[in-house]
Amino acid sequence: MTTTEHLGHAALSGWREKVADKVAPPVASRAPVSEQQARAIVGAAFFALSVFYVASSIARMVKAARD
Repeated sequence: MTTTEHLGHAALSGWREKVADKVAPPVASRAPVSEQQARAIVGAAFFALSVFYVASSIARMVKAARD
């Protein structure tokens, strides 16, 4: 069964995975989450940023096409 952690981890690859590996232990020691949950949060944040970037790029393209 897919959990939210699996979905967050799916966004981690390449340099994003390395960032999550570095960030997760300090976050887990300071917040009430496990390292795996912290990694999933980082992955979800990177995914959300990617979606925002693509959506804003499409919006700019549509606006430019209308002008």
